[in-house]
Amino acid sequence: MSNTPIELKGSSFTLSVVHLHDANPEIIRQALEDKIAQAPAFLKNAPVVLNVSQLNGNANWAQLHHIIAQSGLRVVGISGCKDERLKSDIARAGLPLLSEGKEKAPRTTPADPSDTPPPAAPVATPVTKSRLIDTPIRSGQRIYAPHCDLIVTSHVSAGAELIADGNIHIYGHMRGRALAGASGDKDAQIFCTHLAAELVSIGGEYWLSDQIPAEFNDKAARLKLVDGVLTVEPLY
Repeated sequence: MSNTPIELKGSSFTLSVVHLHDANPEIIRQALEDKIAQAPAFLKNAPVVLNVSQLNGNANWAQLHHIIAQSGLRVVGISGCKDERLKSDIARAGLPLLSEGKEKAPRTTPADPSDTPPPAAPVATPVTKSRLIDTPIRSGQRIYAPHCDLIVTSHVSAGAELIADGNIHIYGHMRGRALAGASGDKDAQIFCTHLAAELVSIGGEYWLSDQIPAEFNDKAARLKLVDGVLTVEPLY
């Protein structure tokens, strides 16, 4: 047991990002109500990041934040903020400003070729293994496969959630939620032998159960993005 009362460790979590394209509080309120009504169990008390890249300092941030909190979403951070006035309002609200991506390294003048050391021997890239689950996934369970595919060889109950940065394979009845490409990979896919999911998502694009074409209910299916649009086709 550690002598220190706390530990600070790095970790990763899958969060939804809400992009605000309008600063009108009533428009935002109605849009949130409509969206949450589609999946109340999935979005209730859900932690989210707000992207405010389309807003400026004229936005009434205090009012917007209040409306979003009233909707039941839990704001854990703000991304995409470039307006200094808006940054100040957000900082006063006590919310963290998150940066996205990496800054480009400054350009440097090429060195004299005669000073360039010989190239190092190539280093093999480590193989990323898939996460394999052989047991049924019960309601309330959440399985996450960071930086790899997720393979489930049993059934997934309603209320369970599968999340993978890569592909998701389910060799059983899929009645829960499946979120592939959770880190933004638009090439990820979902493969399922018995599709009856509450929600499917690839790279942030999602369908609720009533949006999945009825002809694929409890059938073997393959889901992927085509030109940014979620599509489904027979697996066999």
